Amino acid sequence: NTGWTGGPYGVGSRMKIQYTRAMINAAISGRLVGVEYETDPVFGLHLPKSCPDVPAEVLNPRNTWADQEAYDRQAVDLARAFRRNFVDYADAVSDSVCAAGPPAG
Repeated sequence: NTGWTGGPYGVGSRMKIQYTRAMINAAISGRLVGVEYETDPVFGLHLPKSCPDVPAEVLNPRNTWADQEAYDRQAVDLARAFRRNFVDYADAVSDSVCAAGPPAG
């Protein structure tokens, strides 16, 4: 994750680069195999509950927002925007690619 964490732009901050590097290194080296995951209800992504050298509280972006209801609204808005924008490309890709988009929204 190289994006914003802890709130919307202007409230949160960029994800610390050392956490991003640790996540990538863990994924590449196989250190995320066998860890427990949770599924994001809006995007359907599988989020690890632990990752070496990364605080668990930053692994689920919702947990980094002080106002988790605001996060939920923002996430649903983003998923809806993705689905709306993807309509223009849906005919050019396989059903499996279409199904990989956010299930909520």
